[in-house]
Amino acid sequence: MPTPKLIIPELLSLKSLPEFTEKWLEDQIVENPSLLGLGEVEVRGRQRAQPRSGRLDLLLEDTESRQRYEVEIQLGKTDESHIIRAIEYWDIERKRYPQYDHCAVLVAEDITSRFLNVIGLFNGFIPIIAIQLRALRVDGGVALVFSKVLDELQLGLDDAEETGKVSHSRGDWEARVPKSILQLVDQLFESVKALDPSYELNYKKYFIGLARSGIANNFVHFRPKQKFLKVTFKCEQSEDLEKQLEVAGIELIGYDKRWREYTIRLTVSEFGANQELLANVIKVAYEYNTRE
Repeated sequence: MPTPKLIIPELLSLKSLPEFTEKWLEDQIVENPSLLGLGEVEVRGRQRAQPRSGRLDLLLEDTESRQRYEVEIQLGKTDESHIIRAIEYWDIERKRYPQYDHCAVLVAEDITSRFLNVIGLFNGFIPIIAIQLRALRVDGGVALVFSKVLDELQLGLDDAEETGKVSHSRGDWEARVPKSILQLVDQLFESVKALDPSYELNYKKYFIGLARSGIANNFVHFRPKQKFLKVTFKCEQSEDLEKQLEVAGIELIGYDKRWREYTIRLTVSEFGANQELLANVIKVAYEYNTRE
């Protein structure tokens, strides 16, 4: 077997090259948000206008934990204005949407030890993540490598979603995910209809919830993916229920004590083998909802 060829990439300074701009870098992150290493995040806003304070480069959200990241991008070295903007936008967003956890994120090609020390003074009081970017030319293309050099120290839904201002249709979801996954939503929804026929599916941009008489009531909601369905349901934490899901082979993502809800990951085959259990899960969530 031949010895693999060693390729030594060329380190680039994007700031010094006119063909690379902050907008170009922002486009790459929007196309693939996982590049930043913040987990499974989705873009909730881009160049998001701030009251009397410019525009936030990117607003990202972890769709499982509902953590929001206010991301400020800068080519070249980070500086005082970069830090101030990131903290200012973080503060504005957390005051506008206090139901979420928020974290400021600085992205730059060069984050010096001096600025790391300054940022570190805030961390713990103001949650901040610093990410250093390296751009490498490889085989005629450009590779982007993002590395956390300072992580957050650990100390709800968007109001537009809640009030129905961000509306989507069944057709929007049909264009995004396989038909089998939407059929899985329909089959689970039958268990809701059996408990209360007045409920309808409520199609949103980032999830499919429930509504009755036009009013959202998401004691169960669904996040369709390409190969599986995330199902979130509200109820008290229960070791017995967790054990039932484990025995059934259904992946339990976790229990969010703040929102009092479980999230599971479900495939089409798992539904077929566990319809009775899943109908009972929805019944538990429905009864918990009616007691509140």
